[in-house]
Amino acid sequence: MSSTPRRSFTTTIDLTTRAQESARAERVKEEMESLSTSIASLTKGDLPEALQAAVSRMGWDELTPVQQRAVPVLLERKDVIAQSRTGSGKTGAFLLPLFERIDTTKPYPQALIMAPTRELSGQIDAAFQALVGKDASLKSALIYGGVAFGPQLEALENGAQVVIGTPGRILDHLKRKTLDLSGLDLLVLDEADEMLSMGFYPDMREIRRFIPKTAQGAMFSATVPGSVRSLADEYLNDPVFMSLSVGQQTVDTIEHYHYRMDSPMDKDRSLIRLIEWENPESAIIFVNRKRDVEYLAQFLVNYGHDAAQLTGDLNQQHREAVMARLRRGELRFLVATDVAARGIDISDLSHVFMYDVPQDAEYYVHRSGRTARAGKAGTVMVLATFEEERALQAMALRYGIQLQAMQIPTDEELGARVRERLTVRLEAENRSQTRMAGERQTILFPLVQQLAEERPELIAMMLDGINQRLHHAKSGPSQERKRVDEAPDPTSERSESDGSAKRSKKSRG
Repeated sequence: MSSTPRRSFTTTIDLTTRAQESARAERVKEEMESLSTSIASLTKGDLPEALQAAVSRMGWDELTPVQQRAVPVLLERKDVIAQSRTGSGKTGAFLLPLFERIDTTKPYPQALIMAPTRELSGQIDAAFQALVGKDASLKSALIYGGVAFGPQLEALENGAQVVIGTPGRILDHLKRKTLDLSGLDLLVLDEADEMLSMGFYPDMREIRRFIPKTAQGAMFSATVPGSVRSLADEYLNDPVFMSLSVGQQTVDTIEHYHYRMDSPMDKDRSLIRLIEWENPESAIIFVNRKRDVEYLAQFLVNYGHDAAQLTGDLNQQHREAVMARLRRGELRFLVATDVAARGIDISDLSHVFMYDVPQDAEYYVHRSGRTARAGKAGTVMVLATFEEERALQAMALRYGIQLQAMQIPTDEELGARVRERLTVRLEAENRSQTRMAGERQTILFPLVQQLAEERPELIAMMLDGINQRLHHAKSGPSQERKRVDEAPDPTSERSESDGSAKRSKKSRG
């Protein structure tokens, strides 16, 4: 993803062998394929004249596969879910149809493109400007948080037909009534999985109320886990599903990443960095030795994370209690040995971390199979020292797994990511508070300024506390649905706004 240095390759491989798991995956596969249709592939010469001119301005000789397949679907005004990795040309795939869709005589937003970060929003806007060239009749407004409203208001008032930005600031404009989406024709959610990871789901859920029922929807994502499919249920109508990450029409995708450690002593803090970067909803962390399970589980707890251990020494009652917490979503991280993790059947694990390279090649398969259950997408991350790398590469070769060597995020990269994610959550809370609460807080402004200058560590301490609490109260489409299922309330906001899953597809408002 554009904001993520690690995501660059996706591989599809069946890592589960049990008959029950295969049957479940097949059901999900059939469900997704039922959304598919025969998709024509375009060449540059097949494009309408306006689109050909835009392609020529970019210097593209040919369309990429995602453009060949997504553009005709979008021009047919069908909703679409496109699974396509970064660098595949997906930005062009959803920008090109705009040149046929936008009515330049109408000076109001006709297309809304939401992205997870201000950097990606800026890249999309830059690509749009390059495609537009000197055509002054096509205008865009770039909207994201952390900057003044003035230039954004000016762009909207000047008649921008395309609005590009992050969900939080888009929602700010909607609530201020400086952005009117009543004439919207096309909605694009770019890097949908990343938007959920950044914590934008509450904002996206609220934005949905402002989207006209007639607007076409398009969702682009490097992976299509269960949370993304749930989001699609809310935003899209009978979408065409296409997977271009590996050229197949399925979503049973596992991404495999390898991080080299200079020393085994580097692993614990490297794991923390990856957890902070990925912000997984839930994960299993595999280690080889029982004594390391206890150490690592306590290390995570001391660092402020919700973690428990599972080893062969635990009695059955304790083991079942831990597993029950994991299934209910009350436990975020489970640190376990291979023996203890046998038979675990959890369908909502988004990540598997291998703290140690397994001593037996077959255990790599079993470990990886704990994620991407029932046809869902998953991520596997392996920490390996130089001495462990040869064994790891042999395992990958044996099972046809494409490992992507990656670097642990730097302080600068990790800091920027955590700051933006935390800002998203704080802005969302600020929008939900009462006006009187806002008035009460104004008396604290001088103290905030004083602390920022003299005692920044106190502000950092408070923000870190908020950040850690957010880890224990994650919110996304799947979590919201679980809460509704467990405690139905016909007077709740969820019941009033969503009704049934079928109704949510038909009514985006």
